Amino acid sequence: MEIEKKFQIKRLPEQLEQYPKKEIEQGYLCINPVVRIRKSNEEYILTYKARAQAAVKDMHINREVEVSLTKEGYLHLREKIDHNLIEKTRYLIRLEDGHMAELDRFHGKLEGLCFVEVEFASEQDADSFIPPAWFGENVSKDKRYTNSFLSQCDSLDVFQ
Repeated sequence: MEIEKKFQIKRLPEQLEQYPKKEIEQGYLCINPVVRIRKSNEEYILTYKARAQAAVKDMHINREVEVSLTKEGYLHLREKIDHNLIEKTRYLIRLEDGHMAELDRFHGKLEGLCFVEVEFASEQDADSFIPPAWFGENVSKDKRYTNSFLSQCDSLDVFQ
């Protein structure tokens, strides 16, 4: 089970390059349910993701299954994705309360887009989360911030 919240960013954390990061490519073979392939540094993953329930409150709850792929399997499936391959750098930022923030900075057609997400152990954990000052508006219910939606965009015009 995946329980997460997504936020816009008011300002980037200082010295962003000090944090561990992953260079990510991901594409979608299907968006309902989500079947995604991802290259994260040199790790290759196939993910099946389905809504466990509709967006409740200000979070998403999904059923998620991940399976490792070989590089060859990933490259084969990458040729079959629908729409655009997403490219982004993900920074892993440990928050003062112990949660891990995953800040995504997009490249290519989505250059300039940035948002952050946090995963939680339970709905109660998510409910009690107090975002740090550098987080902006909670956009968990805004479909424009889902990677499956973004894979269908040719520009950032959807945010204007």
